[in-house]
Amino acid sequence: MTMTDVLPTARNIGETHTRLREWVISTPVLESDVLSLRAGSRVLIKAESLQHTGTFKIRGALNRLLQLSHEERSAGVVAFSSGNHAQGVAMASKWLGVKATIVMPKDAPKIKQFNTRILGAEIILYDRYSEDREYIAAKIAQKTGAALVPAFDHPDIIAGQGTVGLETARHAYDKGLELNAFYCPCGGGGLVAGCALSVNSIFEKCEIYAVEPESYDDTRRSLESGERQMVCGHPATICDALMAPMPGAITFAINREALAGGLTVTDTQTAHAVAFAARHLKLVLEPAGAVALAAVLGGVAQDLDCVAIILSGANIDHKRFLQILDDYPDP
Repeated sequence: MTMTDVLPTARNIGETHTRLREWVISTPVLESDVLSLRAGSRVLIKAESLQHTGTFKIRGALNRLLQLSHEERSAGVVAFSSGNHAQGVAMASKWLGVKATIVMPKDAPKIKQFNTRILGAEIILYDRYSEDREYIAAKIAQKTGAALVPAFDHPDIIAGQGTVGLETARHAYDKGLELNAFYCPCGGGGLVAGCALSVNSIFEKCEIYAVEPESYDDTRRSLESGERQMVCGHPATICDALMAPMPGAITFAINREALAGGLTVTDTQTAHAVAFAARHLKLVLEPAGAVALAAVLGGVAQDLDCVAIILSGANIDHKRFLQILDDYPDP
């Protein structure tokens, strides 16, 4: 089997959207005069932070679980995640009556650990600096027969995440707008890969950009070199959900062909965007969910007619949120 045999398509994403529409929230696409003025472009804001569990991750997780057989579901599922995918898998498992085990880093935000437990999943904590989460998850799957639910590098996951872009593009099309550019948070690349496929199926000339924290710019460097690049060491960032050390094999096979490029933002720009969202959009965002907003506030969309951004997550510990609001009182 070649890589092209497992790559999802825009048609797969359309079918997935039909499969998921009774389960997930079709989150609103908002606009803000203040943001459009600062960005120098009309900005469509896909508020996926208002999704179940506060993140887009339920889409891919549920799509994967819905396509498991009865026998596979009865053996349970296992996933590894810094927190948002964990909650998505936990909620999808709860809805479908499936036992879920999640491998999470010990330093994952407390709200993400708490919410995952509340949804009924068993959590196995590990040290992200000295242990291999994929190895731990694989051993659990081998021992229990549980199905592995990857965070991003699987066709069903990518197709699920791509429904975010499909809803955004359909909204723009229905409004009679032409999307010039689309900015999307990027960790392992599943969300931006799925969105690239779905958005370009409606707006063929729309340029798709992955937005990463500057210390985790593996997708940007991979796009420039044509080969997957790794992040060296464990650099610090406030974007805990975007700390994947390397793009996925399947996600990069899509993104290498579909993306116009990769952009990076600093932690300071990201914190500013979190405060801006609270003040002007009345939305709670975690730092990882605010990087696309940070990019357009930084001027990347200047003088374009119409662009879209994804606000991908809202799961931030309250102390960090209040500290950011205190640090940026007039964002």
